[in-house]
Amino acid sequence: MNKSLTYADAGVNIDNANDFIRDIKEIVKKTPRTGVMGEIGGFGGLFSFNSGMYEKPVLVSSTDGVGTKLKIAFMANVHDTVGIDLVAMCVNDIAMQGAKPLFFLDYLSMGNLDTDTAVKIINGIADGCCQANCALIGGETAEMPDMYASGEYDLAGFSVGIVENSKIIDGSEIGVGHILIGVASSGLHSNGYSLVRKICFDILKMDLSTYVPELGRTLGEELLMPTRIYTETIRKLIRDIPVYGLAHITGGGIIDNLVRIIPAACSVVIRSKSWEIPPIFSFLQKAGNISEPEMLRTFNNGIGMIAVVPEKAVNDVLERLNAMNEQAFVVGEIVEKKETSPRIQWV
Repeated sequence: MNKSLTYADAGVNIDNANDFIRDIKEIVKKTPRTGVMGEIGGFGGLFSFNSGMYEKPVLVSSTDGVGTKLKIAFMANVHDTVGIDLVAMCVNDIAMQGAKPLFFLDYLSMGNLDTDTAVKIINGIADGCCQANCALIGGETAEMPDMYASGEYDLAGFSVGIVENSKIIDGSEIGVGHILIGVASSGLHSNGYSLVRKICFDILKMDLSTYVPELGRTLGEELLMPTRIYTETIRKLIRDIPVYGLAHITGGGIIDNLVRIIPAACSVVIRSKSWEIPPIFSFLQKAGNISEPEMLRTFNNGIGMIAVVPEKAVNDVLERLNAMNEQAFVVGEIVEKKETSPRIQWV
Protein backbone atom coordinates (compact mmCIF):
# COMPACT_ATOMS: atom_id res chain seq x y z
CA MET A 1 0.00 0.00 0.00
CA ASN A 2 1.11 3.58 -0.68
CA LYS A 3 0.00 5.23 2.56
CA SER A 4 2.38 5.16 5.50
CA LEU A 5 0.28 3.95 8.42
CA THR A 6 0.47 5.35 11.94
CA TYR A 7 -0.64 4.03 15.30
CA ALA A 8 -3.48 6.59 15.17
CA ASP A 9 -4.77 4.90 11.98
CA ALA A 10 -5.24 1.76 14.10
CA GLY A 11 -7.18 3.69 16.71
CA VAL A 12 -4.49 4.57 19.26
CA ASN A 13 -3.61 8.25 19.66
CA ILE A 14 -0.40 8.65 21.67
CA ASP A 15 -0.70 12.44 21.69
CA ASN A 16 -4.11 12.22 23.37
CA ALA A 17 -2.67 9.94 26.03
CA ASN A 18 0.18 12.34 26.73
CA ASP A 19 -2.27 15.24 26.95
CA PHE A 20 -4.39 13.24 29.38
CA ILE A 21 -1.43 12.62 31.69
CA ARG A 22 -0.72 16.33 31.70
CA ASP A 23 -4.38 17.09 32.48
CA ILE A 24 -4.57 14.79 35.51
CA LYS A 25 -1.34 15.87 37.19
CA GLU A 26 -3.15 18.58 39.13
CA ILE A 27 -5.84 16.11 40.19
CA VAL A 28 -3.24 13.69 41.52
CA LYS A 29 -1.56 16.47 43.52
CA LYS A 30 -4.75 16.83 45.58
CA THR A 31 -4.21 13.42 47.20
CA PRO A 32 -2.00 13.13 50.34
CA ARG A 33 1.63 13.53 49.26
CA THR A 34 3.70 12.61 52.33
CA GLY A 35 6.25 10.08 51.12
CA VAL A 36 5.62 10.66 47.41
CA MET A 37 8.71 11.24 45.30
CA GLY A 38 8.35 12.94 41.94
CA GLU A 39 5.25 13.24 39.77
CA ILE A 40 3.20 10.78 37.77
CA GLY A 41 4.42 10.00 34.29
CA GLY A 42 7.56 8.06 35.16
CA PHE A 43 8.09 4.35 34.60
CA GLY A 44 7.21 3.65 38.21
CA GLY A 45 5.73 5.47 41.17
CA LEU A 46 8.23 6.32 43.90
CA PHE A 47 7.25 6.34 47.55
CA SER A 48 9.45 6.66 50.64
CA PHE A 49 8.08 5.84 54.10
CA ASN A 50 9.72 6.53 57.44
CA SER A 51 10.77 3.01 58.44
CA GLY A 52 12.16 4.44 61.68
CA MET A 53 8.58 4.68 62.93
CA TYR A 54 8.34 0.87 62.88
CA GLU A 55 10.32 -1.89 64.57
CA LYS A 56 9.27 -4.56 62.05
CA PRO A 57 7.23 -2.94 59.30
CA VAL A 58 5.07 -5.24 57.16
CA LEU A 59 3.68 -4.19 53.79
CA VAL A 60 0.10 -5.24 53.02
CA SER A 61 -1.27 -5.12 49.47
CA SER A 62 -4.58 -5.63 47.72
CA THR A 63 -5.92 -5.42 44.18
CA ASP A 64 -9.52 -5.31 42.98
CA GLY A 65 -11.96 -3.83 40.49
CA VAL A 66 -15.45 -2.37 40.50
CA GLY A 67 -17.18 -5.30 38.79
CA THR A 68 -20.39 -4.96 36.82
CA LYS A 69 -21.32 -1.83 38.74
CA LEU A 70 -19.46 -0.23 35.85
CA LYS A 71 -22.40 -1.21 33.65
CA ILE A 72 -24.58 1.12 35.71
CA ALA A 73 -22.09 3.95 35.23
CA PHE A 74 -22.17 3.35 31.46
CA MET A 75 -25.97 3.38 31.38
CA ALA A 76 -26.21 6.54 33.50
CA ASN A 77 -23.22 8.24 31.86
CA VAL A 78 -22.00 9.03 35.39
CA HIS A 79 -18.31 8.36 35.88
CA ASP A 80 -17.19 10.42 38.87
CA THR A 81 -18.10 7.93 41.62
CA VAL A 82 -16.84 4.53 40.42
CA GLY A 83 -13.31 5.69 41.19
CA ILE A 84 -14.31 5.92 44.86
CA ASP A 85 -15.62 2.35 44.64
CA LEU A 86 -12.32 1.24 43.16
CA VAL A 87 -10.24 2.73 45.96
CA ALA A 88 -12.65 1.46 48.62
CA MET A 89 -12.52 -2.15 47.45
CA CYS A 90 -8.72 -2.15 47.75
CA VAL A 91 -7.96 -0.01 50.81
CA ASN A 92 -10.76 -1.47 52.93
CA ASP A 93 -9.24 -4.91 52.47
CA ILE A 94 -5.80 -3.95 53.71
CA ALA A 95 -7.26 -1.91 56.57
CA MET A 96 -8.90 -5.11 57.88
CA GLN A 97 -5.43 -6.31 58.88
CA GLY A 98 -4.69 -3.10 60.72
CA ALA A 99 -2.68 -1.57 57.88
CA LYS A 100 -2.59 2.11 57.00
CA PRO A 101 -2.85 2.63 53.21
CA LEU A 102 0.22 4.36 51.80
CA PHE A 103 -0.40 4.63 48.08
CA PHE A 104 -2.69 3.60 45.25
CA LEU A 105 -2.31 2.89 41.53
CA ASP A 106 -5.05 2.48 38.96
CA TYR A 107 -5.51 0.77 35.60
CA LEU A 108 -7.99 2.32 33.16
CA SER A 109 -8.58 0.76 29.76
CA MET A 110 -10.80 2.15 26.99
CA GLY A 111 -11.44 1.31 23.37
CA ASN A 112 -10.65 4.90 22.46
CA LEU A 113 -9.49 7.40 25.03
CA ASP A 114 -12.36 9.70 25.98
CA THR A 115 -10.48 12.36 27.92
CA ASP A 116 -13.58 13.92 29.49
CA THR A 117 -14.78 10.57 30.89
CA ALA A 118 -11.28 9.55 31.94
CA VAL A 119 -10.74 12.79 33.89
CA LYS A 120 -14.02 12.21 35.75
CA ILE A 121 -12.91 8.69 36.65
CA ILE A 122 -9.54 9.92 37.93
CA ASN A 123 -11.28 12.64 39.93
CA GLY A 124 -13.27 9.91 41.66
CA ILE A 125 -10.14 7.88 42.34
CA ALA A 126 -8.45 10.95 43.81
CA ASP A 127 -11.51 11.60 45.97
CA GLY A 128 -11.34 8.02 47.25
CA CYS A 129 -7.62 8.38 47.99
CA CYS A 130 -8.30 11.55 49.98
CA GLN A 131 -10.95 9.73 52.01
CA ALA A 132 -8.48 6.90 52.65
CA ASN A 133 -5.62 9.33 53.35
CA CYS A 134 -3.34 7.67 50.80
CA ALA A 135 -1.48 8.96 47.77
CA LEU A 136 -2.34 8.32 44.14
CA ILE A 137 1.15 7.86 42.73
CA GLY A 138 0.55 6.51 39.24
CA GLY A 139 -1.28 4.07 37.05
CA GLU A 140 -1.84 2.96 33.49
CA THR A 141 -4.22 4.28 30.87
CA ALA A 142 -4.58 1.91 27.94
CA GLU A 143 -6.26 2.64 24.63
CA MET A 144 -7.38 -0.69 23.13
CA PRO A 145 -9.47 -0.42 19.94
CA ASP A 146 -12.11 -3.12 19.39
CA MET A 147 -11.84 -4.44 22.98
CA TYR A 148 -14.81 -2.55 24.41
CA ALA A 149 -18.19 -1.33 23.24
CA SER A 150 -18.50 2.41 22.63
CA GLY A 151 -18.63 4.31 25.92
CA GLU A 152 -17.38 1.37 27.99
CA TYR A 153 -14.11 0.79 29.86
CA ASP A 154 -12.50 -1.39 32.49
CA LEU A 155 -11.10 -0.26 35.79
CA ALA A 156 -8.80 -1.94 38.31
CA GLY A 157 -6.70 -0.78 41.23
CA PHE A 158 -3.83 -1.73 43.50
CA SER A 159 -3.03 -0.45 46.98
CA VAL A 160 -0.15 -0.90 49.42
CA GLY A 161 -0.27 -0.23 53.14
CA ILE A 162 1.92 -0.70 56.18
CA VAL A 163 1.47 -2.16 59.65
CA GLU A 164 3.73 -2.94 62.57
CA ASN A 165 4.29 -6.71 62.66
CA SER A 166 3.14 -6.94 66.29
CA LYS A 167 -0.06 -5.06 65.48
CA ILE A 168 -1.31 -7.15 62.56
CA ILE A 169 -4.98 -8.00 63.03
CA ASP A 170 -5.40 -11.57 61.79
CA GLY A 171 -8.15 -13.03 63.98
CA SER A 172 -5.78 -15.33 65.87
CA GLU A 173 -6.72 -13.76 69.22
CA ILE A 174 -10.47 -14.14 68.69
CA GLY A 175 -12.05 -16.27 71.42
CA VAL A 176 -15.32 -17.31 73.03
CA GLY A 177 -17.21 -14.38 74.53
CA HIS A 178 -15.95 -11.76 72.13
CA ILE A 179 -18.57 -9.48 70.61
CA LEU A 180 -19.23 -8.59 66.97
CA ILE A 181 -19.80 -4.93 66.14
CA GLY A 182 -21.27 -4.27 62.69
CA VAL A 183 -20.66 -0.97 60.93
CA ALA A 184 -23.27 0.17 58.43
CA SER A 185 -22.66 0.09 54.70
CA SER A 186 -23.69 2.94 52.40
CA GLY A 187 -25.82 0.53 50.36
CA LEU A 188 -24.89 -2.19 47.90
CA HIS A 189 -21.23 -1.09 47.75
CA SER A 190 -19.73 -2.98 44.76
CA ASN A 191 -21.04 -6.53 45.06
CA GLY A 192 -23.96 -8.45 43.61
CA TYR A 193 -24.52 -6.16 40.64
CA SER A 194 -24.98 -8.96 38.12
CA LEU A 195 -28.02 -10.09 40.11
CA VAL A 196 -29.12 -6.49 40.69
CA ARG A 197 -29.09 -5.80 36.95
CA LYS A 198 -31.02 -8.98 36.21
CA ILE A 199 -33.75 -8.02 38.68
CA CYS A 200 -34.01 -4.33 37.84
CA PHE A 201 -33.63 -4.45 34.07
CA ASP A 202 -34.55 -7.96 32.91
CA ILE A 203 -37.39 -8.66 35.34
CA LEU A 204 -38.74 -5.25 36.40
CA LYS A 205 -37.82 -3.47 33.13
CA MET A 206 -36.88 -0.40 35.14
CA ASP A 207 -35.05 2.72 34.03
CA LEU A 208 -32.26 4.36 36.04
CA SER A 209 -34.23 7.61 36.10
CA THR A 210 -37.22 5.90 37.76
CA TYR A 211 -37.98 7.34 41.20
CA VAL A 212 -38.49 4.48 43.67
CA PRO A 213 -40.61 5.61 46.64
CA GLU A 214 -39.36 2.93 49.03
CA LEU A 215 -35.78 4.01 48.30
CA GLY A 216 -36.48 7.74 48.45
CA ARG A 217 -34.41 8.37 45.32
CA THR A 218 -34.05 7.28 41.72
CA LEU A 219 -32.83 3.80 40.93
CA GLY A 220 -29.67 5.24 39.37
CA GLU A 221 -28.84 7.30 42.46
CA GLU A 222 -29.20 4.20 44.64
CA LEU A 223 -27.19 1.87 42.45
CA LEU A 224 -24.33 4.36 42.02
CA MET A 225 -24.01 5.16 45.73
CA PRO A 226 -20.22 4.91 46.36
CA THR A 227 -18.74 2.24 48.60
CA ARG A 228 -17.97 3.50 52.09
CA ILE A 229 -14.27 3.79 52.90
CA TYR A 230 -13.45 2.62 56.44
CA THR A 231 -9.70 3.15 56.63
CA GLU A 232 -9.66 6.26 58.82
CA THR A 233 -12.44 4.85 61.02
CA ILE A 234 -10.37 1.72 61.62
CA ARG A 235 -7.15 3.65 62.19
CA LYS A 236 -8.76 5.76 64.91
CA LEU A 237 -10.56 2.80 66.45
CA ILE A 238 -7.56 0.47 66.80
CA ARG A 239 -5.28 3.21 68.10
CA ASP A 240 -6.12 2.45 71.72
CA ILE A 241 -8.96 -0.10 71.71
CA PRO A 242 -8.33 -3.87 71.47
CA VAL A 243 -9.74 -5.14 68.18
CA TYR A 244 -9.12 -8.85 67.59
CA GLY A 245 -10.61 -9.25 64.14
CA LEU A 246 -11.94 -7.21 61.22
CA ALA A 247 -13.97 -8.44 58.27
CA HIS A 248 -14.76 -6.49 55.11
CA ILE A 249 -18.23 -7.60 54.03
CA THR A 250 -17.93 -7.89 50.26
CA GLY A 251 -18.70 -10.75 47.85
CA GLY A 252 -19.89 -13.73 49.87
CA GLY A 253 -21.65 -11.50 52.41
CA ILE A 254 -21.39 -11.84 56.15
CA ILE A 255 -21.23 -15.64 56.02
CA ASP A 256 -18.20 -16.15 53.81
CA ASN A 257 -16.23 -13.14 55.00
CA LEU A 258 -16.56 -13.79 58.74
CA VAL A 259 -15.37 -17.38 58.31
CA ARG A 260 -12.10 -16.02 56.90
CA ILE A 261 -11.08 -14.57 60.28
CA ILE A 262 -12.73 -16.85 62.87
CA PRO A 263 -10.52 -19.57 64.46
CA ALA A 264 -11.56 -23.16 63.73
CA ALA A 265 -12.46 -23.79 67.38
CA CYS A 266 -15.09 -21.04 67.35
CA SER A 267 -18.53 -20.43 65.92
CA VAL A 268 -20.38 -17.19 65.42
CA VAL A 269 -23.91 -16.35 66.49
CA ILE A 270 -25.42 -13.55 64.37
CA ARG A 271 -28.51 -11.76 65.63
CA SER A 272 -30.31 -11.08 62.37
CA LYS A 273 -32.69 -8.41 63.75
CA SER A 274 -29.97 -6.38 65.45
CA TRP A 275 -29.39 -3.82 62.71
CA GLU A 276 -31.42 -1.73 60.33
CA ILE A 277 -31.38 -3.17 56.82
CA PRO A 278 -31.49 -0.47 54.11
CA PRO A 279 -34.59 -0.65 51.88
CA ILE A 280 -32.65 -1.52 48.71
CA PHE A 281 -32.08 -5.04 50.03
CA SER A 282 -35.71 -5.82 50.85
CA PHE A 283 -36.66 -4.25 47.51
CA LEU A 284 -34.36 -6.60 45.63
CA GLN A 285 -35.28 -9.63 47.72
CA LYS A 286 -38.99 -9.17 47.07
CA ALA A 287 -38.62 -8.34 43.37
CA GLY A 288 -36.29 -11.27 42.71
CA ASN A 289 -37.94 -13.71 45.12
CA ILE A 290 -34.49 -14.27 46.63
CA SER A 291 -34.17 -16.69 49.53
CA GLU A 292 -32.68 -15.50 52.81
CA PRO A 293 -29.54 -17.67 52.48
CA GLU A 294 -28.94 -16.32 48.96
CA MET A 295 -29.31 -12.73 50.17
CA LEU A 296 -26.81 -13.35 52.94
CA ARG A 297 -24.17 -14.74 50.57
CA THR A 298 -24.65 -12.22 47.77
CA PHE A 299 -25.06 -8.83 49.46
CA ASN A 300 -23.74 -7.02 52.53
CA ASN A 301 -27.36 -6.44 53.69
CA GLY A 302 -26.46 -3.16 55.36
CA ILE A 303 -23.25 -4.19 57.16
CA GLY A 304 -20.04 -3.12 55.43
CA MET A 305 -17.57 -4.12 58.13
CA ILE A 306 -17.52 -6.21 61.30
CA ALA A 307 -15.13 -5.74 64.23
CA VAL A 308 -14.55 -8.43 66.86
CA VAL A 309 -13.87 -6.88 70.28
CA PRO A 310 -13.81 -7.92 73.95
CA GLU A 311 -17.14 -7.53 75.76
CA LYS A 312 -15.73 -4.89 78.13
CA ALA A 313 -14.87 -2.63 75.18
CA VAL A 314 -18.30 -2.72 73.49
CA ASN A 315 -19.70 0.54 74.86
CA ASP A 316 -16.46 2.39 74.15
CA VAL A 317 -16.37 1.04 70.58
CA LEU A 318 -19.98 2.02 69.89
CA GLU A 319 -19.47 5.52 71.31
CA ARG A 320 -16.35 6.10 69.24
CA LEU A 321 -17.90 4.82 66.02
CA ASN A 322 -20.96 7.00 66.52
CA ALA A 323 -18.68 9.98 67.19
CA MET A 324 -17.09 9.29 63.78
CA ASN A 325 -20.54 9.38 62.14
CA GLU A 326 -20.63 5.63 61.69
CA GLN A 327 -23.78 3.67 62.43
CA ALA A 328 -22.75 0.72 64.58
CA PHE A 329 -24.63 -2.23 66.02
CA VAL A 330 -23.94 -5.21 68.27
CA VAL A 331 -24.67 -7.97 65.75
CA GLY A 332 -23.48 -11.15 67.44
CA GLU A 333 -20.91 -12.96 69.52
CA ILE A 334 -18.27 -15.69 69.38
CA VAL A 335 -19.23 -19.03 70.91
CA GLU A 336 -17.57 -22.40 71.30
CA LYS A 337 -17.88 -24.61 68.24
CA LYS A 338 -19.61 -27.92 68.80
CA GLU A 339 -19.26 -30.87 66.46
CA THR A 340 -22.71 -30.52 64.96
CA SER A 341 -22.94 -26.73 64.98
CA PRO A 342 -22.30 -24.63 61.85
CA ARG A 343 -19.57 -21.98 61.83
CA ILE A 344 -22.20 -19.25 61.45
CA GLN A 345 -25.48 -19.51 63.36
CA TRP A 346 -28.38 -17.12 62.70
CA VAL A 347 -30.88 -16.40 65.46
